[in-house]
Amino acid sequence: MDDVFMFSEIEYLFRIVLSAFCGALIGLEREKRAKSAGIRTHVLVAISSALMMVVSKYGFFDVIPISGISLDASRIAAGVVSAIGFLGAGVIFVRKENTVGLTTSAGLWATVGMGIAVGAGLYFTGIMFTLLILLIQMILHSHLNRTNALLVARVSLLLEEKDVTLPMITKKLDECGLSVRGAELRLSKTGNLVYTCLVIMHRDVSVAALLDDLSKIGISHTVEAISIK
Repeated sequence: MDDVFMFSEIEYLFRIVLSAFCGALIGLEREKRAKSAGIRTHVLVAISSALMMVVSKYGFFDVIPISGISLDASRIAAGVVSAIGFLGAGVIFVRKENTVGLTTSAGLWATVGMGIAVGAGLYFTGIMFTLLILLIQMILHSHLNRTNALLVARVSLLLEEKDVTLPMITKKLDECGLSVRGAELRLSKTGNLVYTCLVIMHRDVSVAALLDDLSKIGISHTVEAISIK
């Protein structure tokens, strides 16, 4: 009996690990495009949904035989699908009449579906669904790049003012019309504040125009580096 129990637990763990791997693949594609939800977010969503599906299917075996108790195993899975809407809404932003984050939000919802499938033991379906998501993302992104291409530039600013904060600089860049991702503020070895971020811009925008925008942020700084990804 103990051997059967251990085998079941190992299989449940395998389902969660497989979900983590598939979620990491989906998140890697998003992270490479500098999206707000990357590898860690997708992995957490995948393993959480897989675990909840395992609990939904097998977590109540000890109380089902008790007389007078009836359970609907699908209720937990249904709750997971509903709850992901709050997380998905958190990655959608509206900037100057442009909506961004819809694809990432849909990807998180799809990752939940993959986690539920793998958690239920539908390994082949879950893996093929992951590959299908990646195929759709890559093909359609390549197609859109030919018509409305975007560039990702990593910007590093050496700040001359000591009393600035991360939200303050990010807000200034946003006011200049720059779409910022992954902003960080750190202290260099020389004791200076260094602000780094990813800037999303159209391919027809020149680096000179980007430099001109950076000069308007109203904070004393020196452009340390700009690299086009």
